[in-house]
Amino acid sequence: MTMQPWFAEAKLGIFVHWGIYAVDGVAESWSFYAGDVPYDSYMAQLNGFTADRYRPDDWAALFRRAGARYAVLTTKHHDGVALWDTRCTDLSVVRRTPAARDLVGPFADAMRAKDLRVGLYFSHSDWSHPDYPSVRPARLHRPWVDNRRSMPAPGEEEPERWERFLREVHRGQIRELLDGYGPDLLWFDGAWERDERQWRMKELRDGILRSQPDTVLNGRMLGHGDYTTAELGVPIARPGGPWELCYTIGDMWGYQPQDTAHKSVRELVRVFAETIGHGGNLLLNTGPTAEGRIRREHAACLEGLGAWIRCNADAVYPTEAGLPYGHHYGPSTLAKDRRTVFLFCFDAVRGFVELRGLRNAVRSVSVLGTGEKLAHRVVGGFPSRNVPGVVRIDAPTRSDPYATVLAVELDGELDLYTGSGEG
Repeated sequence: MTMQPWFAEAKLGIFVHWGIYAVDGVAESWSFYAGDVPYDSYMAQLNGFTADRYRPDDWAALFRRAGARYAVLTTKHHDGVALWDTRCTDLSVVRRTPAARDLVGPFADAMRAKDLRVGLYFSHSDWSHPDYPSVRPARLHRPWVDNRRSMPAPGEEEPERWERFLREVHRGQIRELLDGYGPDLLWFDGAWERDERQWRMKELRDGILRSQPDTVLNGRMLGHGDYTTAELGVPIARPGGPWELCYTIGDMWGYQPQDTAHKSVRELVRVFAETIGHGGNLLLNTGPTAEGRIRREHAACLEGLGAWIRCNADAVYPTEAGLPYGHHYGPSTLAKDRRTVFLFCFDAVRGFVELRGLRNAVRSVSVLGTGEKLAHRVVGGFPSRNVPGVVRIDAPTRSDPYATVLAVELDGELDLYTGSGEG
């Protein structure tokens, strides 16, 4: 699997969970699936979805100021409601809501006008289509999926209905998104209710790439995606290969007015730094209102994160994963030429910062954003056994309120010692 180079260099994307669930401010799809909201009440939200304040150009400008390089829109969640004029079902905001227009095309156009890559979320699941709950997997991957919205009762399978759904709805809608909008990224979800052989994921991947070979596919394709998709928490160990963390600004994905536990800019900077230090991208989520407005609190978070990124851009674009933990007590990134290490310090630095296991000589250390030059010295080591000492860098006179970044310029490409240091 060959990853498109833009993805690894993007670092930050914006996830947009937008759908009829914003009308009443209920959980997207899950609210009726779990029985918290009657299905008919959930679908009655179609009547209130207006999108009359939808300004995708403003969204794109905000996302760009946040430092993002791509954005992902939920074109169809598990509820089956499409944000474009799908010909495969009659369940779309074009045909069934006061919005009465395609919302995906303007999104794609606005993002591209701001040089943002276009990602389209698409759920494999469709808890509204009558043909979807027609076959069971060999093994229920998650016990709670045995729900009549998604699964037939044992002994009541109808494979011909499943094949019809797969052919006419699932594949048909993906084809519409590919042909209509040419996404840079297809962000799939909802594959857990069937086996790989039932979805025929390899066939799906091959078909997408035959048509549009530069399309990036996320990890929710049962082994046939391009990268790993983590959710809501930075992995403890660095994942192998490309990966992405999808993460919420509040606690919820879609708009819910009672969701007021918005993360601070300090928290978001920390998660972002930890993610890119592990070599991943952060896909940061916001949920617009039914009218299409992004919450002021979310916009402020994005503006704050973007201001910090602009101040420390050299440590973000273009870089790669930094030092393994233990060499520095915090995240780090590495310049593409591997001659500068960027150290992230979340707390006010007192005394000095340590850098361990560095065989290189340090040419200079400076603070991003202020340009302050910092003195350093090497302490200890065992030169006769090629065991380097510890580099101690003097504390800067002023710390960034969110994270101070030190640029450590080396005398050559990074050379790390990883042994025990025993004599």
